[in-house]
Amino acid sequence: MFLDGLDRTPHPETSLATPDQRLEPVHLHGVRDTSLHLCLPRARAEEVCATGWGEPHQYADHATEIMVYGPRDADELAVVLGLVRESLDVARALASR
Repeated sequence: MFLDGLDRTPHPETSLATPDQRLEPVHLHGVRDTSLHLCLPRARAEEVCATGWGEPHQYADHATEIMVYGPRDADELAVVLGLVRESLDVARALASR
């Protein structure tokens, strides 16, 4: 997912892409593998991983990038979608500064 109107990443800790690329706070791995990568503030990313919803991204540069496990049912989907919204909200808020 890219945020419209941003050709560059103003805050690298909010993006999975490099700073010279479009802001990409979230990406889904595919239809069969529904895990995803997303960026959250460091403390929140650590909390999500500590509670078992994901793990640090293997190529994390800022400790804000995590892999969130694919949901197995509707309740887990609601949690994962909430994390996606959270990631997008953080990226939008910082980009608007």
